[in-house]
Amino acid sequence: MNENDTVVVIGGSSGLGLAVARRCLADGAWVVIAGRSPQRLDAASKELGYPGRLTAVPADIADRAQLTRVFDRAGKLAHLVVTAADLPYGAAVTLTEDSVMRALRSKILGPLFAAQLAAPRMTAPGSITFTSGIAAYRPAPGGMLAATVNGALESMVRALALELGPVRVNAVSRFLISDSLVTGTVLHAEGAQLLV
Repeated sequence: MNENDTVVVIGGSSGLGLAVARRCLADGAWVVIAGRSPQRLDAASKELGYPGRLTAVPADIADRAQLTRVFDRAGKLAHLVVTAADLPYGAAVTLTEDSVMRALRSKILGPLFAAQLAAPRMTAPGSITFTSGIAAYRPAPGGMLAATVNGALESMVRALALELGPVRVNAVSRFLISDSLVTGTVLHAEGAQLLV
């Protein structure tokens, strides 16, 4: 990353996304953070500082029109980071259609929309980074939906890398990160078992 690059962080109001935004700002980038909660975006903006180089835009990754507003605010950008996720956990036989669709929209459709909107605005050499998770490789009881969408996301990333070159497209697989995404649950490092 170069000083004065613009970085869009979808999911930038908390957890890993907030940490990415903080680092990019410290390195001199202009940063646009997006998330569903205006209150969390406001709190993140106050925490991060840099009012001249930070813009917060309320947006749901699953809504293409809202994402379009994010990218219109960003203009040209060098990097896109997507950490947003809405992953309901529960036994496969108990998951509702709404739960399944929330996961698909946040981890498959939303990231695809973001890549489609970001790619034509990218400056060279640009990059798109998505977050996946260990569930794609080591599912846990109650985590079938997370395993499914993270595995599909990683397949999409490989295809996007072929189509969007020279823009780099990557997936980073999160393992044990303490944030608010999965409050009240912990993954056991050796067995990747969901403990409550």
